Amino acid sequence: LHTKAANRFFSETSSHISMLKHLTLKIKTTGPISVCEYMRDALTNPFLGYYVKNDPIGESGDFVTSPEMSQIFGELLGVWCISEWMAAGKSRVLQLVELGPGRGSLACDVLRVFSQLNPVLGETNVSVHLVEVSPKLTEVQVERLTGNQAHICDDRPFYLSGTTLSGFPIYWYRRLEDVPKGFSLYLAHEFFDALPIYKFERTEEGWREVLIDIDPDDHKKLRFVLSNGKTIASVLLTEKDESRQHVEVSPEAGIIVQKLGRRIAADGGAALIGDYGHDGTKTDTFRAFKDHKLHDVLEEPGMADLTADVDFSYLRKSAGNHVTCMGPITQQSFLKNMGIDFRMQVLLRNCTDDSTRTQLIHSYDMLMNPEKMGHRFQFFTVLNTSRLTPCEEKPVSPVAGFTELQMQ
Repeated sequence: LHTKAANRFFSETSSHISMLKHLTLKIKTTGPISVCEYMRDALTNPFLGYYVKNDPIGESGDFVTSPEMSQIFGELLGVWCISEWMAAGKSRVLQLVELGPGRGSLACDVLRVFSQLNPVLGETNVSVHLVEVSPKLTEVQVERLTGNQAHICDDRPFYLSGTTLSGFPIYWYRRLEDVPKGFSLYLAHEFFDALPIYKFERTEEGWREVLIDIDPDDHKKLRFVLSNGKTIASVLLTEKDESRQHVEVSPEAGIIVQKLGRRIAADGGAALIGDYGHDGTKTDTFRAFKDHKLHDVLEEPGMADLTADVDFSYLRKSAGNHVTCMGPITQQSFLKNMGIDFRMQVLLRNCTDDSTRTQLIHSYDMLMNPEKMGHRFQFFTVLNTSRLTPCEEKPVSPVAGFTELQMQ
C-alpha cells in the first residue's frame, strides 16, 4: 500500500510539474494567457489534461454528481425523455444523445426506464450516442454500459460502437457534429460548467480581460492580471448594456447550444441541460475542486477539476429564434414536477433494509434541499417550436419537469 501511495504521489507530482511547466513555457513565449486557454489546457490537454488522465467522479475522485448519488435522478430523466418523445409525435427513430456522460450512470438509468417502458416505445428504432473526449471515462462507460463489449472503429465518425446490456446499439464520438442527424433527445448534465470561459472586469477605461501570468515573486506560481488594453475577446464577448462589474462568457457553450438548436429545429427532438447556473445574474464563479473540496484554481493545474456556473441567459440568446427555450428552474422544482416525491414514497414503502432506507433519504435530501443541490442546480430545455404550437389535430402537452407531471 505504501508503494502504491508513493507511486501515485510521484505520478501526480510529475503531472503537476509537467502541466505547470507547459503553461509557464507558453506564457513566457506568448505572454499572459486567457482563462479560456488555461482552462482548456488544464482540463483537456491530450497528454496532461485532468479529464484525459483521470476518473474524477465518485468518492475516490474530486466530486460527486446527481446520477452517482441516486438512481431516482436518472430514472426521472428517462421518464422526461419518453414524455417528450410522446409529446413530439412518437417519432419512429429515437436517438438518445448525451454530452459528457461521465461514468455512464445517467445513461444506464435512462436506458433502464426505456427497457421498462418498451411496450410504449414499441417498434421505435432506439440508439444511444455518447459524446466523450476522455479516454479514461470512456473505459468506465464501456464497462458500465456494454460489459466491455465495444469495438474500436477507425474509419467511422464514431470511435467505438457496441450494444448496451439492455440491447440498444451504442456509439461514442468526440464531437457533436459527428452524431447522425435525426430526431434526438439531448442530455447534458454537468457538461456546460466544464467548458472554458473568458473572464472580464469593468474598469474606468472600459472592459478589460482577466488573464493568467507567471507570479514575478515565485516563478513556480501563477497569478491573475488584467489586460493593459482591449483584447479581441473583450470587444466581441461583452455587451454594451451589461450592468455587472465582472462577467464570464463561454463561447464554446454558445456554439454548442447553437448547434443543438439548429439540429432540433431541423430534425425535431429536444435538449435538457442540468447544471450549476444562473440567469445572467452572477459574476465571479470560476472555481476548482480537488478531493471534494474547493481548491485554488491556479494551483496544481491538471490535477483539479475546473468549473464555472452556466449563464443560461447566454445559452438562451445563443440558441436562436428558431427554437423555444424554457427555464432555468431549480432542480428542486424540476424533480418535484417530475414526481420524485411519488417515486420516493413507493421506494420507501417497499424498502425493508434500514441502511438502504437511510441512503434513499440521504440522497433525496442532497438532491432536493435548497442548501445543497436543490437550488444550486438549474434545469433548462431547448425545444422545437412546433412542440408548443397549438393545432386542431393535437393539443399542446405540458413540458415534463417544467410543469407538474400528472401521476396516474
